[in-house]
This record gives sequence, structure tokens and C-alpha cells, in this order.
Amino acid sequence: MELQLSRIDLLTVGSTSLKSMKVLPNQPGKKIPQRIAVADHNGVLTCFQMKKSDVAVDFKTLPGPKVDRLELGGAIGSLQEKIFISSGSEVRGFTKRGKQFLMFESNLSDSIKSMFIHGADLHVTGQYIYNMYHNCQDTHFYLSCDKINDMVGIPGVNQEIYPVLGCQDRVLRVLSGSELLYEAEVPGAPETLALFDVMSGFGHNNLVYGTRDGIIGLCTINKDNPCHRWEIANVNNLGGITAIETYDINGDGVSELIAARDDGTIEIYTIAEGQPKMLTTKNVSESVTSIGAGLITSTAHSDVVISTYPGHLVSLTTEAKSHAATNVIPPSTKTKIDEMKQEIEELKKQVMTEREKYQKSAGSDSAISAVVKFHVNDKFVLNPVDANYLLSIEIQMPIENVLLQCDVPIDLLDVEKNSAVVSHSACDPEDKNYLLATYRCQANTTRLDVKIRSIEGQYGTLQVYITPRIQPKTCQLKQYQIKPLSLHRRTHIIDNERPMNVLKLNGKFSLGEVHSWIGYCIPEVPDKCPTGDTVTMYFQSTFLDTQLECNYSQGIVEFKSDNISTISILKDVTTKLATQRKIALNISYELCDQSIPHSLRLIHPKLDEQLLLAKKVQLIDALKELSMHEPTLDFLSPEYQDIIQNAEQLQAAFKLQPCHLERLYGMITDLYIDKFKFKGLNVKSKVPMLLEVLDNYELESLIDFFEISAV
Repeated sequence: MELQLSRIDLLTVGSTSLKSMKVLPNQPGKKIPQRIAVADHNGVLTCFQMKKSDVAVDFKTLPGPKVDRLELGGAIGSLQEKIFISSGSEVRGFTKRGKQFLMFESNLSDSIKSMFIHGADLHVTGQYIYNMYHNCQDTHFYLSCDKINDMVGIPGVNQEIYPVLGCQDRVLRVLSGSELLYEAEVPGAPETLALFDVMSGFGHNNLVYGTRDGIIGLCTINKDNPCHRWEIANVNNLGGITAIETYDINGDGVSELIAARDDGTIEIYTIAEGQPKMLTTKNVSESVTSIGAGLITSTAHSDVVISTYPGHLVSLTTEAKSHAATNVIPPSTKTKIDEMKQEIEELKKQVMTEREKYQKSAGSDSAISAVVKFHVNDKFVLNPVDANYLLSIEIQMPIENVLLQCDVPIDLLDVEKNSAVVSHSACDPEDKNYLLATYRCQANTTRLDVKIRSIEGQYGTLQVYITPRIQPKTCQLKQYQIKPLSLHRRTHIIDNERPMNVLKLNGKFSLGEVHSWIGYCIPEVPDKCPTGDTVTMYFQSTFLDTQLECNYSQGIVEFKSDNISTISILKDVTTKLATQRKIALNISYELCDQSIPHSLRLIHPKLDEQLLLAKKVQLIDALKELSMHEPTLDFLSPEYQDIIQNAEQLQAAFKLQPCHLERLYGMITDLYIDKFKFKGLNVKSKVPMLLEVLDNYELESLIDFFEISAV
């Protein structure tokens, strides 16, 4: 039976960070509405609860520095109801009544990104550093080789805690004190971690992770090694996971898994026979930053409570709509509505008065216009399913327009839920201006999603100008790098049986320099150079599934790939970077002839599918005209009848993949040119012959054409 959720808006605060809201627990056996603690970018900590459908604020702190994280703690064995917030490198503690009992300045050089409290132990992380403080004394330290996105503590024996770091390089790092016990590989960069409730039927040492590309997984963390239980794939290309909670929402005695995504989707899973099963889903249309559950609006029904990036606190109650909402408005509520309407009218008059003052002073020579600052919640992430980048822009106020400019060729793809109107302006590629597009948003739009398709080998900068609907007019610029191998992502496993091409570079360069070259070429390379004399990284193409191995140390770097075009791009870019630093390189390579047919066979399914789709779309108009003049179409072959019946789906699929066929043709052309370029031959004059072969495409004919020696 599907769970029904009804939305109730609770409170509005300032913009919120990830994991900056918590539901405080009740005393065992007590069934009263639970308190909610939330902290925002204005530095305000608010603790409130619902009383007779009204918000009753217990306490509210004065504005201060932006709050990055909120966690609950308390003495071991007692109720975890003390509130801890982090601002920069400082941690403050409050009781549930609002009394401050702790102000601790950590020795972290950057802001605290994640933390958890276990008794008198405070565990915090910065971008790369983990610290543990016992009674505010620095006790343990660990330096990660990649960025730490989140952290959770796994309970062990004798009240021992094993911190687990979710790192950007798709690894969970399990610590004991200052030592690394082991690493557990996961299918994506873990964005959020959470303990899996014992009531779920699993042990106490299980954690759920949510990745940036939308995958959810359960992993058992033992002292010696991990055990992966299950994964939930992101089959619908939804947003990344931002928050996870476990709670018995339907009252069956077993905890459900509640996951929130950055596109506003809330998903609830029940665990049946050890495997997750979707129970219900809901979308709140704003990026979710925190999630909790408990008795919020009623003591008889459980609620899911969420906080969004713009600062809205929303309860999704399991109470039936017929009871949760009624057409009869109580007199007390009606009085409050009238008071609020009167207050809104007064505020409108004040705004008009201040706006008139501003307009008068704007024309004065001595007037100084103040720039309104606003924070942008942005994301530029590669989707491994369709090999496209998703650009998400979200601000607290309505967006008026977003302008995109790029100095390399990229394609903008439609997003179904995008209601903005896009207009393209003419560009001159000779001025390194390939794209100029403006998205005009509808009223009250605070979020814009854009899908972008890049071409490997074409690298540059995408500039995004965001203009909110405010006065005076102001704009904020965001820049995103389109890297030479932009469609590659980090992986931990490669197939060593594939035919590999090898490129070797030798020269007087340091490990840090070659690491920066690789980071310039490929996404998901950490900014900080890994420790050790030799570094090995593996990457996989999300479009063709080809692979790349990078081995480098001081003075030497070796690239291995089953795609010769990947080797060619790396050779051109690294040579250019070394020349800029005046570093001489000794270049050698070993080509594998079997890699060409191998790459063509990887392209074949995609090319065959697109050619068949294009052929069917070309026939639709002719078949529709034929159907208008014939009483029946039984004389047509089943293939043609299928085309007429599925005409709309075929045209929609073709529209979703603009220039897809040309892109595949371009990859095959580059593969052909790169093959002979390494042999010192220029075969650009034979490209028209290659295109003729592609127009009459057959895989074996194409492989034979590549095998012909260019003379």
C-alpha cells in the first residue's frame, strides 16, 4: 500500500546549509510534538515546536556568522538533545532551552564541513583534515588524500567509535584514532552518510551513503573489511542525494529509509527481505538540505520534516488529507489571517516609500548604489548515464534571467521541468565565442536546471551570469571549466585484457606539476597532490566506456587507454602545458592496432541506434500522409505500422538527442585522423571517403576502411 504524504509549511528562515536541521528526541514513553532545531546562513539558531497548528518558538539566537552544520549530542547513555552548531572553525553548544554552554575554537585552518558528537568527543572535518577533540583537547588527526564530503561515526565495542569519511574520490575511509583501517570503494562520490537504524533489521554497524550522482547504497562497516549489501541506481536521472534519515514512518515496527535529493525529490523506501522497495515519493520543487522525522504536527501521526536551501521548513505528514485539511477555518486562525493581511499591506506601503526614495536619490551625483550580495547554490556535475553535464543554479530570491557564454562548442539540451524561455544570440567563433544563450525565467522561479553536452578535445570556460529579480539590478558571475577529457570520470576497476595504447612522457618536472597537468585534463582529480612517490589513477569514459590509466611520478608519466583519441588529446594538452612552463619532454608511444576495431565496436551500438532512429523519423511524414488517403494500413509491413503507432515517442527521442549522430560521426573521424597522425600521415583529405562509408554504414566495412593503409 502506497504511503500518502500531505504538505504543511511550518516556518521560513534564511538560506540553509546541508545538515543544518535536526528533530530533537522525546523522553522515552512521551508522545508530545517534538522540537525542531534549524540554523541558517544569517547565523540564527531557531528551536521551535508545533502547538495546536501554530509555531511556538522556544528560543532564537541573534544573527552572526553563517552556520555550516548542526548536530545533536549529549552524555553517553542519555538523551541526545544538546544542540551543536559550527560557524567557520568555531563550535558552539546550546541546551534545548537556548542556554549557551560551549564556545570552542578548533585549530582547523578552514571551515568545519562536517562533525558529530559522541559524549565528550567532538569529531570534525575540514576539506582534507579530520580532527577529534576529547574535552576540547586535540587527540586524533588524519589527513585525507581527497576532499571529505561527509563523516559519520560507527559504534564499536566498549563505546569505541570508528569515524567513516566519505571522500570525493568515491571512497569511504574507515579510521581508528589517527590510523586508516581500510578503504571501501563506492560507485559515486559520497555526498551524505547516515547510520542505518537497528530497527531496520540490520546491525548497528551499517551505514547508508548517498552519492552526488543519485545512487543510494548500504554498507556494513566491520573492523577489518566492508560488506556491500545493496545499491539503488538512479534510473530516472534524478538529482544527487543530499540527506538520508531512517525512521518508522508508517508505524509497522520497522524503520523506513528516507532520502532527499537536490532537485527537491523525497523518496521513502521500505526494507523487504533485506532489499529496498519504493514506498512513496514526493517533490517539493526546492533543493533539500536536511531531513528528519518524528511527531511534528500531531502526536497520532508521524511526519517527515525537511529544510530547503531557500530556508523553507516543510512537514510531510502521514495524516489523511481529509483530517489534515478542512474547509472550516477556526475563528482564531481567521483573526491571524486578517492580521497578516494587514501587516502585508503595511509592508507594501513601506517598500513603495523606500523605492521612491531610492529612485529620487539614484539621479543624484553624490548617490552611491549599494550592490546586493546573494549566495548561489550551484552544481556542475557529470551524469554518467547519459554523458551530459547538469548545471543547477538556485538562489533564495526569484531569478530574472541567466546568461550562458562559452568559448568552446557545447550543446544545450532540454530539461522537462524547465519552464524558462531560452533565446540564442549569433556568435563569432573567430573571437572564441561559440555560445551565447539567455534563459528568461518565469515569476517566482528560484531554481534553473540546464543540461550541457561537451565534446572531448574541446576545452575552455563556461561563464554563467545570474541576475535576480531585485532592485537595484545586480549580477553574479560563475565560471565552470570544460576539461579536455570532460566525459571521463574516476573509477577503481579497469579491464586489463583490453588492447591498450601507451603514451610515455619524460622530463624535468615534479610530481606536483604532472599532477596539476592531469587535473587540468580530467575531472575528479583532487586539487591536492597525493602522498607517495608514485600515483596511479583510473578513469572511464561515460560515453564510450573506454578506459584510461594514469601512472606518474617525478620526471615520468605513463598513460594507457584503449581509445587512441584519448591518448592524442593527452599528448597535445600536456605538451602545450609543458611548453608554457618551458619544460622539455621526451615523448614515446606504443600503439596497439587492435584498439581501433575495439573502439569502433564500442561505438557501434550507439551509432546503429541513432541511424535507425533517424531513418524512422524521416519516414514518419510520408507514412502519415499515406494513412490520410488509405482506409486501412494492414498492407504495410509490421515495421512501418510500428513507426506510425509510436511516431510521437520516436520524434520525442530524436528531439532529446540533437546533433547526436553528428557527434558520433565526429568521434569516428577523430579516431581515423588520430590513428594516422601517430604514424606521421595526414589523412584529412580522405575524410569525405570516410563519410561516404558512414552514410552506407556497416561495422565490418568501416573496420576495413580503417585498415586501409593511407598513402
